[in-house]
Amino acid sequence: MADDIDIDALLSRESAQLARDQEISRIMATHPLDSYAMLDLVPGCPAGDIRAKYRRKSLLIHPDKTKNPDAPTAFDRLKKAQDELLDDKKRDALDSVFSDARRVVMRNKGWGIDHPDVDGEEFVKEWRSMVGKMLEEDKVRRERLAKAQMQAEGRERERVERESEERKRKREMEKKWEETRDERISNWRDFKKGVGHQQQQKKKKAKTNVLG
Repeated sequence: MADDIDIDALLSRESAQLARDQEISRIMATHPLDSYAMLDLVPGCPAGDIRAKYRRKSLLIHPDKTKNPDAPTAFDRLKKAQDELLDDKKRDALDSVFSDARRVVMRNKGWGIDHPDVDGEEFVKEWRSMVGKMLEEDKVRRERLAKAQMQAEGRERERVERESEERKRKREMEKKWEETRDERISNWRDFKKGVGHQQQQKKKKAKTNVLG
């Protein structure tokens, strides 16, 4: 009948939507700087695994397939995570953080590499937490460095601009000095003539007084 409901199809759609919502929630709850966790991978995995995992997850949560409001953000985070892990330089930096975090957790526990609980569920949980903490600290350091660099560059630009303005001012003064050269010479000649005339008048007056 036309009014019959396809229960199997409905359950399939609901199951698929539930899977999408769960994956989106997982991504949104994952530390945004931990690209391995974002793709649900472990350090050391081959590039092929990265591409394959990204493809499966991106198809699952694609914004065109769900009305979940967090889908676009989750999708962007997946893409960013894949790009970082496929960039050798960025992946090496992330692997270094994972390695350092692992050593810190083991040192804090007083464990050696042969401890039976190394890589156990509780250890991995603490390890991931330490990774997130160290990634945040590294982010803050980089932001401070970038801010300091921007301030230094700003001060350098101001210095260059001041020197440029000073050179411009000097050029304008020199130009003005040259442009008024003839006028200054003329004024000086007029001044000398005036002084000479005054001196001659004084001499004549002095001579007249003596003769009188």
